[in-house]
Amino acid sequence: MIYTTEPATRILSLGAGVQSTCLLLLSALGELPKLDYAIFSDTGWEPAKVYDHLNEVERKIARPANIPILRVSSGNIRRDALDPAHRFASMPLYILNQDGSPGMTRRQCTGEYKIKPIKRQVRQILGYPHPARVPNGVYAEQWIGISTDEFHRAKDSDVKYTRHTFPLIDLGMSRTDCLKLLDEYGWGATPKSSCLGCPFHGNAQWREIRDTSPEEWADVVEFDAAIRAGNARANADGRPLLGQAYLHRSRLPLDQAPIDKLTRAELRSLQTQLDLNEDELENGPTDGCSPFSCRSGEAAA
Repeated sequence: MIYTTEPATRILSLGAGVQSTCLLLLSALGELPKLDYAIFSDTGWEPAKVYDHLNEVERKIARPANIPILRVSSGNIRRDALDPAHRFASMPLYILNQDGSPGMTRRQCTGEYKIKPIKRQVRQILGYPHPARVPNGVYAEQWIGISTDEFHRAKDSDVKYTRHTFPLIDLGMSRTDCLKLLDEYGWGATPKSSCLGCPFHGNAQWREIRDTSPEEWADVVEFDAAIRAGNARANADGRPLLGQAYLHRSRLPLDQAPIDKLTRAELRSLQTQLDLNEDELENGPTDGCSPFSCRSGEAAA
């Protein structure tokens, strides 16, 4: 889509993870143009550390730079999934079909709980809330935190009133570059951004929840058991799931899933980072023990 006019406003889609926090920081430092707004779309079920990080970023980066952070929401994704009276945009749950074959439910949650409320807020900012028609040529420049290592996820907007831009790609910055910059300015502990019970978590993220936040671990284990027959609305409408649903790719109850097993990718990463041979990877280092941003890798429409 080609735009011949200047944007009416410049906004950041703020997930409060590594890349979007990096973009906010770059704008605040003056290394990128000043943002007019940053919009955080809250699913209602983010990890506590993401909310804590967002609050700190707002206090220490956004406010001093006069960049308002707007928090928007379409509801609480956890509560909606278990409410038989609520229409639910499905999460990408792992399915064990009745014949034992694996399956997966459609991913609708990103569109409903992340993208839709941001679009609604953008229209408000532009002064044309739904159902008003946004005039041709009036648009917001929307920054998306996609780095060079994820360039394949960069997609044009599907509406005329926003233009997606990818400043990290323009700057040639990878996720590693973002981490280095954040660390330089005291933000090295920036968490990955995702729902607490996102099925796209890797084993390392499940382990982190289990080992560092018992309350959140109990929460996701309880939710995993509650969605075994699918979401409550579908069952109430007489559309039961023909199989069983799980949060973990092993299609086992979360508290029984093999989350302590390292994936091949994790093994390769450890081997590269720690310069370990295969025996050390299997048995641990000889001189002691050593111990993240929609996650499917696909852009949502």
